[in-house]
Amino acid sequence: MSSYDRRDLGLLLLRLGAGGVLAAHGTQKLFGWFGGHGLEGTGQFFESVGYAPGKPSAAAAGLAEAGGGTLLALGLATPAAGAAAAGAMAGAAAVHTPNGFFNQSGGYEYAASLGLTAAGLAVTGPGRLSLDHSLRHAVNRGWMVPAAFAATGLVTALVVGARNRRLRKTEEGEQQALFEETFDE
Repeated sequence: MSSYDRRDLGLLLLRLGAGGVLAAHGTQKLFGWFGGHGLEGTGQFFESVGYAPGKPSAAAAGLAEAGGGTLLALGLATPAAGAAAAGAMAGAAAVHTPNGFFNQSGGYEYAASLGLTAAGLAVTGPGRLSLDHSLRHAVNRGWMVPAAFAATGLVTALVVGARNRRLRKTEEGEQQALFEETFDE
């Protein structure tokens, strides 16, 4: 079949939409574009929410979002691009989880939606309107999907786990200081 069908057009629209949003968010972190704070400001924020060191953490998140989003939009290396973007969104969702689900309350809804869209595209594939298709799927093989998700899942679990341990230690230290202050009086 030489003509493109609705599925190919739908995948292109999903890739362009989700990939464009992810790329824009990544460039906010990396370069301060679109009202972002760049690496310095984003690094300070990351440090404040438990991702340390902040600046390298911001760079990693920015690269996963900007790089993964750009590659998703192009339909290139779709398994790795989708997995990287989904991992970055899992890290973002971890920050927002205490606020509940809905974005209007600062919840993880938005990060989860972008992450699930990126993951879905990685699993489904980019369709025929993509660079992967043009390159005969040289960087979009079936085995790459589980490999990309396994690698990303491991790294994400380690990073988010380290953040959670850091936050628990900080909270325990603050509680201990409060306890000592209360009983020293």
